[in-house]
Amino acid sequence: MKSYADLLAETKSRIKEIGVKDLMALRHTTGDIAIVDVREQHEYNLGTIPGALTIGRSNLEKNVEAQVPRDKTVILFCSSGNRSAFAAEQLHKMGYEQVRSLREGFSGWVAEGGEVE
Repeated sequence: MKSYADLLAETKSRIKEIGVKDLMALRHTTGDIAIVDVREQHEYNLGTIPGALTIGRSNLEKNVEAQVPRDKTVILFCSSGNRSAFAAEQLHKMGYEQVRSLREGFSGWVAEGGEVE
């Protein structure tokens, strides 16, 4: 029987992650990325990364196709980088090939002084 920690470790071994500093640089060098906030509605009130789409994790698979083309590079984030890791794996299964999870999540973004709206 696997624990949450086991599932998370396995998932993170299969997906690609991006660090906060790399995302900060990337979002200023290309407009061809979609940053997606997968936190839930009550968490959005804490702020988000400017320009991020908000699609809660509970509705991601149902709503992402209407908002994000499969050929885009997709950066997913949640609060700490765990839900976004699971979400990245699901999007990859849906045919999104350029998917990354923000390793440190929104809390890491804020800690590094990232812009918040």
